[in-house]
Amino acid sequence: MSARRLALAVLIDVIEDGAYANLRLAELSGEEPERAWIYAATWAVLENLYYIDTCLLALCARQKRVQRNILRLGAAELLYMRTPAHAAVSEAVRLCRETGKGASMGLVNAVLRKLARQAEEYMLPPLPAEAAARLSMQYACPAWILREWMADYGAARTEAMLAIRQEGLTLRAQYPYTTEELIAALDMPVARGAYDDNALHIRRGFALPAHPLFAAGKMTAQGEASMAVCRALGDLRGAKVLDACAAPGGKSAYLWSLAGGDIDLTAWELHPHRAALLDKTLARLHVRAKTACRDAAVPDGSLPERFDAVLLDVPCTGFLSARDNHKSEADADAIAGTQRRILQACAAYVKPGGRLLYATCTLSRRENGAQIAAFLGENAEYILEEEGQLLPDGRVSAFYHALLRRACKI
Repeated sequence: MSARRLALAVLIDVIEDGAYANLRLAELSGEEPERAWIYAATWAVLENLYYIDTCLLALCARQKRVQRNILRLGAAELLYMRTPAHAAVSEAVRLCRETGKGASMGLVNAVLRKLARQAEEYMLPPLPAEAAARLSMQYACPAWILREWMADYGAARTEAMLAIRQEGLTLRAQYPYTTEELIAALDMPVARGAYDDNALHIRRGFALPAHPLFAAGKMTAQGEASMAVCRALGDLRGAKVLDACAAPGGKSAYLWSLAGGDIDLTAWELHPHRAALLDKTLARLHVRAKTACRDAAVPDGSLPERFDAVLLDVPCTGFLSARDNHKSEADADAIAGTQRRILQACAAYVKPGGRLLYATCTLSRRENGAQIAAFLGENAEYILEEEGQLLPDGRVSAFYHALLRRACKI
């Protein structure tokens, strides 16, 4: 299968079907130049999706699923990857044929040729003048959430964070394999994490699924911010722990690894397809856990004070999540409601003296600090022990956490 057809498959999975871009890209095998091109092409589309779609919709109002993503890939090559116009157009036409969409060849050819002429003649659609609308178009992020971030962090800081792009891949060892053993086995330059020493940052293009240590469950990909959140729960050896929103399984596996396997772990996931992914991840990494497909927002009267620690990496609006850039403010309100229900339901499961860790991968104060403040106002038995907000810096992504402790009964 050609590199462009693989890139197209990734784009369809991420944009149309909600897959995680990083996980989907990490699954790729093959030669490094090909993987590097697919990575670059995928992110060229995802990071510029709003502007690419604006340009394409001005030239073709109706686009079918595969056709739409072939056009997006061709537009990214023309506008952002410096592929010569004739090559970008001809390869997009070839891709129509490869995917059995021969009937779209004429339209794809015409649209991309027009786009190439517009680019040559500086006739592409202009960016909006209003700051949030401009940033939204430039960075494929909803304007409503940009206005919220600009109010909290200022326009300059918001734009600086948007401009940061995650570099490379972050790996970690899985117990009983050690970080030092992994560094020696990789035999390539690595940078240790700033927030978690087990995080190993490496270059882009690494063929993770093809590596024997990945297949053996001795290493996995996990963002350093996600790892740091797990560490915030402290020493969990011998503890009974619930990861209530667990898919795709990275945090559950790291909690198990940090405890050296000495942990009684339960992991839940609401959606069946993601629950299957959770089971697959834990099986590959040799993690012993009781998994279930269930809704953490629904209280379970049989579980009060059952766990020493509960991790809630709740659904959130995210930060520059390519599969979430369609979310509206109404969606955010609904997500915040779900967060409140999960937090309230799962707080009952923590033993007196136990820990509750609430986490999101967003900068939204309404989903972070405001959510915790409201919870503490209604649950006097909990105290806030630690709170932190990581900002994206090229190695770590946005992540918020609040560590709460349930008071012991007197």
